[in-house]
Amino acid sequence: MEFIPIEKENIPYQFEIALGVDLFSFEVNYNERFDFFTIDLIKDDDVLVQGAKLVYGVPVFTGIEDHRFPVPLIIPFDEAGKETAVTWDNFGETVFLSYGEGEGEEDE
Repeated sequence: MEFIPIEKENIPYQFEIALGVDLFSFEVNYNERFDFFTIDLIKDDDVLVQGAKLVYGVPVFTGIEDHRFPVPLIIPFDEAGKETAVTWDNFGETVFLSYGEGEGEEDE
């Protein structure tokens, strides 16, 4: 399993990442009032999803069938199994965006 590093101190920010054979841009945002993160997914300058809320243990782009989307599932996950939510305090500390083993590499 691989992890997509998130730089909370830079939020809101955008970065590129190779997943499978495709290059995507992710924009990470945070809602301070309700303590949740969202991801915008962009490919070839097309916004595929805007404001996908990160929910612990649920694939980020679940329920969307589109051939332009990343092949590996991306899931907020805690390897220790102690967390139940994605929060400012645990995201990037114990909860990470995980995806299928060996499916991609970060390209900053």
